[in-house]
Amino acid sequence: MKSEIRNPKSEGNPKSEIRSPSVIGPDRSDSSWCQLPLTRPLSAFGFRICFGLRTSDFGLSALAIACLLLTLLPAAAEVIYETTTPYHHIRVVEAYGERQLCFDDSTQSRINLADPLKGHFEYSEIFQMAMLWNPVATNVLIIGLGGGSAQRSFEHYWTNVTVESVEIDPVVEKVATNYFRFIEGPRQQVHISDGRMFLRRGQSKYGVILVDAYVQGRYGSAIPYHLATKEFFQLAAQRLGTNGVLAYNVIGTTDGWQADIVGSVYRTMKEVFPQVSVFTCVSSRNVVLVGSTSPVKRDYRSLQYTANALRLAGRLKHPNFLMRLGTFREGPPRNAANSPLLTDDFAPVDGLLSSGGQGETRSGPGPRSNRPAR
Repeated sequence: MKSEIRNPKSEGNPKSEIRSPSVIGPDRSDSSWCQLPLTRPLSAFGFRICFGLRTSDFGLSALAIACLLLTLLPAAAEVIYETTTPYHHIRVVEAYGERQLCFDDSTQSRINLADPLKGHFEYSEIFQMAMLWNPVATNVLIIGLGGGSAQRSFEHYWTNVTVESVEIDPVVEKVATNYFRFIEGPRQQVHISDGRMFLRRGQSKYGVILVDAYVQGRYGSAIPYHLATKEFFQLAAQRLGTNGVLAYNVIGTTDGWQADIVGSVYRTMKEVFPQVSVFTCVSSRNVVLVGSTSPVKRDYRSLQYTANALRLAGRLKHPNFLMRLGTFREGPPRNAANSPLLTDDFAPVDGLLSSGGQGETRSGPGPRSNRPAR
Protein backbone atom coordinates (compact mmCIF):
# COMPACT_ATOMS: atom_id res chain seq x y z
CA MET A 1 0.00 0.00 0.00
CA LYS A 2 1.28 3.47 -0.82
CA SER A 3 0.43 6.77 0.81
CA GLU A 4 0.40 10.08 -1.02
CA ILE A 5 0.53 13.77 -0.23
CA ARG A 6 -0.40 15.92 -3.19
CA ASN A 7 -0.43 19.65 -3.81
CA PRO A 8 -2.11 21.66 -6.57
CA LYS A 9 1.27 22.92 -7.81
CA SER A 10 1.49 19.91 -10.14
CA GLU A 11 1.45 21.25 -13.70
CA GLY A 12 -0.03 18.07 -15.07
CA ASN A 13 -2.39 17.23 -12.23
CA PRO A 14 -4.80 20.13 -11.70
CA LYS A 15 -7.26 17.98 -9.74
CA SER A 16 -4.71 16.85 -7.15
CA GLU A 17 -6.03 16.25 -3.68
CA ILE A 18 -5.30 19.24 -1.47
CA ARG A 19 -3.78 18.56 1.93
CA SER A 20 -1.63 20.55 4.31
CA PRO A 21 1.84 20.44 2.75
CA SER A 22 4.87 19.31 4.69
CA VAL A 23 7.73 21.76 4.96
CA ILE A 24 11.47 21.26 5.15
CA GLY A 25 13.57 23.71 7.14
CA PRO A 26 15.34 26.69 5.59
CA ASP A 27 18.29 25.83 3.40
CA ARG A 28 20.38 27.32 0.62
CA SER A 29 19.02 27.06 -2.90
CA ASP A 30 22.16 25.28 -4.11
CA SER A 31 21.86 22.52 -1.49
CA SER A 32 20.04 19.24 -1.28
CA TRP A 33 16.90 19.29 0.83
CA CYS A 34 16.32 15.54 0.85
CA GLN A 35 18.07 14.79 4.14
CA LEU A 36 16.56 17.62 6.18
CA PRO A 37 13.92 16.85 8.82
CA LEU A 38 10.33 18.01 8.36
CA THR A 39 9.54 21.19 10.29
CA ARG A 40 7.22 24.20 10.31
CA PRO A 41 7.85 27.21 8.06
CA LEU A 42 9.81 29.49 10.37
CA SER A 43 9.42 32.63 8.29
CA ALA A 44 5.61 32.42 8.33
CA PHE A 45 5.71 31.72 12.07
CA GLY A 46 7.85 34.82 12.57
CA PHE A 47 5.39 37.03 10.73
CA ARG A 48 2.52 35.77 12.90
CA ILE A 49 4.46 36.74 16.04
CA CYS A 50 5.38 40.17 14.71
CA PHE A 51 1.85 41.08 13.79
CA GLY A 52 0.86 40.38 17.41
CA LEU A 53 3.54 42.58 18.99
CA ARG A 54 3.21 46.23 20.03
CA THR A 55 6.38 48.29 20.23
CA SER A 56 4.91 50.23 23.19
CA ASP A 57 4.94 46.98 25.19
CA PHE A 58 8.38 45.74 24.21
CA GLY A 59 10.27 48.54 22.50
CA LEU A 60 13.51 47.06 21.12
CA SER A 61 13.36 44.15 23.52
CA ALA A 62 15.07 40.85 22.97
CA LEU A 63 11.74 39.34 21.95
CA ALA A 64 11.21 42.00 19.28
CA ILE A 65 14.73 41.45 17.93
CA ALA A 66 14.12 37.70 17.87
CA CYS A 67 10.89 38.35 15.99
CA LEU A 68 12.74 40.40 13.38
CA LEU A 69 15.34 37.67 12.91
CA LEU A 70 12.61 35.08 12.42
CA THR A 71 11.00 37.13 9.67
CA LEU A 72 14.35 37.45 7.89
CA LEU A 73 14.93 33.72 7.76
CA PRO A 74 14.80 32.31 4.21
CA ALA A 75 11.59 30.64 3.12
CA ALA A 76 11.33 26.97 3.94
CA ALA A 77 11.46 24.25 1.29
CA GLU A 78 7.99 22.85 0.74
CA VAL A 79 7.18 19.21 0.06
CA ILE A 80 4.59 19.47 -2.71
CA TYR A 81 4.25 15.74 -3.40
CA GLU A 82 5.09 12.63 -1.40
CA THR A 83 4.40 8.95 -1.88
CA THR A 84 5.88 5.54 -1.12
CA THR A 85 6.19 2.85 -3.79
CA PRO A 86 7.70 -0.66 -3.73
CA TYR A 87 10.95 0.94 -4.93
CA HIS A 88 11.29 4.37 -3.31
CA HIS A 89 10.03 6.89 -0.80
CA ILE A 90 9.47 9.75 -3.26
CA ARG A 91 9.24 13.44 -2.43
CA VAL A 92 9.10 16.52 -4.64
CA VAL A 93 10.51 19.53 -2.79
CA GLU A 94 10.37 23.16 -3.89
CA ALA A 95 12.02 26.41 -2.78
CA TYR A 96 13.88 29.42 -4.17
CA GLY A 97 12.50 28.85 -7.66
CA GLU A 98 13.97 25.34 -7.79
CA ARG A 99 12.34 21.93 -7.57
CA GLN A 100 14.11 18.75 -6.43
CA LEU A 101 13.18 15.09 -6.68
CA CYS A 102 14.09 12.97 -3.65
CA PHE A 103 14.27 9.17 -3.53
CA ASP A 104 14.60 8.19 0.11
CA ASP A 105 17.33 10.60 1.33
CA SER A 106 19.00 11.15 -2.05
CA THR A 107 18.52 13.99 -4.49
CA GLN A 108 17.75 12.49 -7.88
CA SER A 109 16.97 15.47 -10.07
CA ARG A 110 16.39 19.20 -9.98
CA ILE A 111 15.13 21.95 -12.30
CA ASN A 112 14.93 25.70 -12.38
CA LEU A 113 11.21 26.50 -12.52
CA ALA A 114 11.75 29.69 -14.53
CA ASP A 115 13.84 27.83 -17.13
CA PRO A 116 13.53 24.01 -16.94
CA LEU A 117 16.63 23.56 -19.11
CA LYS A 118 18.72 25.10 -16.33
CA GLY A 119 19.54 23.97 -12.81
CA HIS A 120 20.46 20.41 -13.78
CA PHE A 121 23.17 18.47 -12.02
CA GLU A 122 26.60 18.73 -13.61
CA TYR A 123 26.94 15.03 -14.38
CA SER A 124 23.72 15.04 -16.42
CA GLU A 125 25.29 17.69 -18.67
CA ILE A 126 28.52 15.68 -18.92
CA PHE A 127 26.42 12.84 -20.35
CA GLN A 128 26.28 14.89 -23.56
CA MET A 129 30.03 14.37 -24.03
CA ALA A 130 29.16 10.90 -25.35
CA MET A 131 28.18 12.55 -28.63
CA LEU A 132 31.84 13.42 -29.25
CA TRP A 133 32.59 9.74 -29.72
CA ASN A 134 29.60 9.21 -31.99
CA PRO A 135 28.47 12.52 -33.55
CA VAL A 136 26.21 10.73 -36.04
CA ALA A 137 24.17 9.00 -33.32
CA THR A 138 20.43 9.36 -33.90
CA ASN A 139 19.07 7.52 -30.87
CA VAL A 140 19.87 7.47 -27.16
CA LEU A 141 18.78 4.97 -24.51
CA ILE A 142 18.80 6.16 -20.88
CA ILE A 143 18.48 3.65 -18.05
CA GLY A 144 16.86 5.56 -15.19
CA LEU A 145 14.35 8.41 -15.62
CA GLY A 146 14.19 10.43 -12.41
CA GLY A 147 12.99 13.92 -13.25
CA GLY A 148 14.00 13.51 -16.90
CA SER A 149 16.75 16.17 -16.91
CA ALA A 150 19.08 14.36 -19.32
CA GLN A 151 16.13 13.27 -21.45
CA ARG A 152 14.76 16.77 -21.92
CA SER A 153 18.24 18.15 -22.55
CA PHE A 154 19.08 15.63 -25.29
CA GLU A 155 15.71 16.20 -26.95
CA HIS A 156 16.17 19.98 -26.92
CA TYR A 157 19.82 20.35 -27.93
CA TRP A 158 20.15 17.40 -30.36
CA THR A 159 17.19 17.83 -32.67
CA ASN A 160 18.05 14.79 -34.80
CA VAL A 161 18.09 12.42 -31.81
CA THR A 162 15.26 10.29 -30.41
CA VAL A 163 15.39 9.38 -26.73
CA GLU A 164 14.14 6.20 -25.08
CA SER A 165 14.18 5.75 -21.30
CA VAL A 166 13.85 2.65 -19.16
CA GLU A 167 12.40 3.11 -15.67
CA ILE A 168 11.33 0.33 -13.34
CA ASP A 169 8.97 2.41 -11.18
CA PRO A 170 5.82 3.61 -13.01
CA VAL A 171 5.21 6.26 -10.36
CA VAL A 172 8.51 7.94 -11.28
CA GLU A 173 7.24 8.48 -14.81
CA LYS A 174 4.11 10.18 -13.45
CA VAL A 175 6.15 12.38 -11.12
CA ALA A 176 8.49 13.41 -13.95
CA THR A 177 5.48 14.33 -16.09
CA ASN A 178 3.49 16.15 -13.41
CA TYR A 179 6.30 18.01 -11.66
CA PHE A 180 9.42 18.15 -13.88
CA ARG A 181 8.12 19.20 -17.31
CA PHE A 182 8.82 15.81 -18.87
CA ILE A 183 6.64 15.19 -21.91
CA GLU A 184 6.50 12.00 -23.98
CA GLY A 185 6.21 12.38 -27.72
CA PRO A 186 7.54 11.07 -31.04
CA ARG A 187 11.13 11.74 -29.93
CA GLN A 188 10.69 10.94 -26.23
CA GLN A 189 9.50 7.51 -25.04
CA VAL A 190 9.50 5.66 -21.72
CA HIS A 191 9.51 1.89 -21.13
CA ILE A 192 8.52 0.57 -17.69
CA SER A 193 11.00 -2.24 -17.13
CA ASP A 194 14.21 -3.26 -15.42
CA GLY A 195 17.08 -1.85 -17.47
CA ARG A 196 18.97 -5.10 -17.93
CA MET A 197 15.83 -7.06 -18.74
CA PHE A 198 14.91 -4.45 -21.35
CA LEU A 199 18.30 -4.82 -23.05
CA ARG A 200 18.09 -8.62 -22.96
CA ARG A 201 14.63 -8.74 -24.52
CA GLY A 202 15.15 -5.96 -27.05
CA GLN A 203 16.73 -6.04 -30.49
CA SER A 204 17.24 -2.32 -31.16
CA LYS A 205 20.67 -0.80 -31.67
CA TYR A 206 21.54 2.53 -30.09
CA GLY A 207 24.17 5.14 -30.81
CA VAL A 208 24.45 6.06 -27.12
CA ILE A 209 23.41 4.32 -23.89
CA LEU A 210 23.43 6.26 -20.61
CA VAL A 211 23.23 4.52 -17.23
CA ASP A 212 22.08 6.50 -14.20
CA ALA A 213 20.30 3.99 -11.99
CA TYR A 214 20.61 3.92 -8.21
CA VAL A 215 18.94 2.19 -5.26
CA GLN A 216 18.98 2.88 -1.53
CA GLY A 217 21.62 0.61 0.00
CA ARG A 218 23.09 0.16 3.46
CA TYR A 219 25.50 3.06 2.93
CA GLY A 220 23.19 5.44 1.07
CA SER A 221 22.73 5.50 -2.68
CA ALA A 222 24.17 2.43 -4.39
CA ILE A 223 24.50 1.11 -7.91
CA PRO A 224 22.19 -1.86 -8.59
CA TYR A 225 24.87 -4.51 -8.87
CA HIS A 226 23.24 -6.29 -11.83
CA LEU A 227 23.72 -3.04 -13.80
CA ALA A 228 27.45 -2.85 -13.07
CA THR A 229 28.86 -6.28 -13.92
CA LYS A 230 30.91 -7.48 -16.87
CA GLU A 231 27.92 -9.45 -18.13
CA PHE A 232 25.76 -6.32 -18.08
CA PHE A 233 28.31 -4.31 -20.06
CA GLN A 234 28.64 -7.16 -22.58
CA LEU A 235 24.87 -7.09 -23.07
CA ALA A 236 24.85 -3.31 -23.41
CA ALA A 237 27.68 -3.43 -25.97
CA GLN A 238 25.59 -5.81 -28.07
CA ARG A 239 22.87 -3.15 -28.22
CA LEU A 240 25.26 -0.45 -29.45
CA GLY A 241 25.72 0.30 -33.13
CA THR A 242 28.94 1.22 -34.95
CA ASN A 243 31.10 3.49 -32.78
CA GLY A 244 28.49 3.16 -30.06
CA VAL A 245 29.09 4.74 -26.65
CA LEU A 246 28.02 3.92 -23.10
CA ALA A 247 28.26 6.61 -20.40
CA TYR A 248 27.89 5.68 -16.72
CA ASN A 249 27.33 7.94 -13.71
CA VAL A 250 29.21 6.74 -10.62
CA ILE A 251 28.93 8.44 -7.23
CA GLY A 252 32.47 8.79 -5.96
CA THR A 253 35.88 10.25 -6.78
CA THR A 254 38.92 9.01 -8.67
CA ASP A 255 41.26 9.51 -5.73
CA GLY A 256 39.70 9.46 -2.28
CA TRP A 257 36.06 9.18 -1.28
CA GLN A 258 34.48 6.02 -2.75
CA ALA A 259 37.36 5.65 -5.20
CA ASP A 260 37.04 1.85 -4.96
CA ILE A 261 33.64 1.73 -6.64
CA VAL A 262 34.82 4.14 -9.36
CA GLY A 263 37.91 2.00 -9.94
CA SER A 264 35.88 -1.21 -10.08
CA VAL A 265 33.32 0.11 -12.55
CA TYR A 266 36.14 1.50 -14.71
CA ARG A 267 38.04 -1.79 -14.66
CA THR A 268 34.88 -3.77 -15.43
CA MET A 269 33.95 -1.51 -18.35
CA LYS A 270 37.51 -1.81 -19.69
CA GLU A 271 37.04 -5.58 -19.92
CA VAL A 272 34.32 -4.95 -22.52
CA PHE A 273 35.03 -1.59 -24.18
CA PRO A 274 38.35 -0.97 -25.99
CA GLN A 275 38.47 2.60 -24.68
CA VAL A 276 37.10 4.03 -21.42
CA SER A 277 37.45 7.71 -20.59
CA VAL A 278 36.92 9.63 -17.35
CA PHE A 279 35.10 12.89 -16.56
CA THR A 280 35.16 14.18 -12.98
CA CYS A 281 32.52 16.64 -11.77
CA VAL A 282 33.65 19.90 -10.23
CA SER A 283 30.52 20.72 -8.23
CA SER A 284 29.81 17.25 -6.83
CA ARG A 285 31.39 13.90 -6.07
CA ASN A 286 30.36 12.21 -9.31
CA VAL A 287 32.42 10.59 -12.03
CA VAL A 288 31.13 9.88 -15.54
CA LEU A 289 32.82 6.97 -17.31
CA VAL A 290 32.52 6.80 -21.10
CA GLY A 291 33.11 3.47 -22.83
CA SER A 292 33.43 3.31 -26.62
CA THR A 293 33.18 0.34 -28.95
CA SER A 294 35.74 2.04 -31.20
CA PRO A 295 39.40 1.07 -30.64
CA VAL A 296 40.52 4.63 -31.46
CA LYS A 297 41.92 6.33 -28.35
CA ARG A 298 40.63 9.86 -27.79
CA ASP A 299 42.49 12.54 -25.87
CA TYR A 300 41.35 16.01 -24.87
CA ARG A 301 42.71 17.64 -28.02
CA SER A 302 40.90 15.26 -30.35
CA LEU A 303 37.63 15.67 -28.41
CA GLN A 304 38.01 19.44 -28.53
CA TYR A 305 38.56 19.25 -32.30
CA THR A 306 35.31 17.26 -32.70
CA ALA A 307 33.46 19.73 -30.47
CA ASN A 308 34.67 22.69 -32.52
CA ALA A 309 33.63 20.96 -35.74
CA LEU A 310 30.14 20.39 -34.33
CA ARG A 311 29.99 24.01 -33.18
CA LEU A 312 30.94 25.33 -36.64
CA ALA A 313 28.31 23.03 -38.18
CA GLY A 314 25.69 24.54 -35.87
CA ARG A 315 25.06 21.27 -34.04
CA LEU A 316 26.66 22.12 -30.69
CA LYS A 317 23.95 24.08 -28.91
CA HIS A 318 24.26 23.32 -25.19
CA PRO A 319 25.64 26.50 -23.55
CA ASN A 320 27.76 24.54 -21.04
CA PHE A 321 29.11 21.92 -23.45
CA LEU A 322 32.69 23.20 -23.80
CA MET A 323 32.89 23.88 -20.06
CA ARG A 324 31.85 20.30 -19.29
CA LEU A 325 34.40 19.02 -21.78
CA GLY A 326 37.00 20.59 -19.50
CA THR A 327 36.24 17.95 -16.85
CA PHE A 328 37.90 15.28 -19.05
CA ARG A 329 40.77 13.51 -17.28
CA GLU A 330 43.62 11.65 -18.98
CA GLY A 331 44.26 8.08 -17.90
CA PRO A 332 42.39 5.65 -15.64
CA PRO A 333 41.53 6.18 -11.97
CA ARG A 334 44.64 5.61 -9.89
CA ASN A 335 43.37 2.48 -8.14
CA ALA A 336 41.60 0.90 -11.14
CA ALA A 337 44.19 -1.87 -11.60
CA ASN A 338 43.80 -2.98 -7.97
CA SER A 339 40.01 -2.68 -7.80
CA PRO A 340 37.90 -5.85 -8.08
CA LEU A 341 36.36 -6.89 -11.38
CA LEU A 342 32.57 -6.97 -11.00
CA THR A 343 30.78 -10.05 -12.35
CA ASP A 344 27.39 -11.65 -11.82
CA ASP A 345 29.08 -14.10 -9.44
CA PHE A 346 31.12 -11.45 -7.60
CA ALA A 347 29.84 -7.89 -7.29
CA PRO A 348 30.53 -6.56 -3.75
CA VAL A 349 29.02 -3.14 -4.46
CA ASP A 350 27.93 -2.57 -0.84
CA GLY A 351 31.42 -3.32 0.41
CA LEU A 352 32.95 -0.85 -2.03
CA LEU A 353 30.55 1.83 -0.75
CA SER A 354 31.24 1.19 2.92
CA SER A 355 33.22 4.41 3.23
CA GLY A 356 29.81 6.13 3.42
CA GLY A 357 28.80 9.57 2.21
CA GLN A 358 26.55 10.67 -0.58
CA GLY A 359 26.80 12.40 -3.94
CA GLU A 360 24.25 13.47 -6.49
CA THR A 361 22.00 10.79 -7.89
CA ARG A 362 19.15 10.31 -10.24
CA SER A 363 16.54 7.65 -10.66
CA GLY A 364 16.85 3.92 -11.08
CA PRO A 365 15.36 0.60 -10.04
CA GLY A 366 14.46 -0.01 -6.44
CA PRO A 367 15.66 -2.91 -4.28
CA ARG A 368 15.66 -6.19 -6.10
CA SER A 369 16.51 -9.79 -5.38
CA ASN A 370 20.17 -10.80 -5.48
CA ARG A 371 19.65 -12.75 -8.65
CA PRO A 372 20.50 -10.65 -11.72
CA ALA A 373 18.33 -10.58 -14.82
CA ARG A 374 20.09 -12.48 -17.55
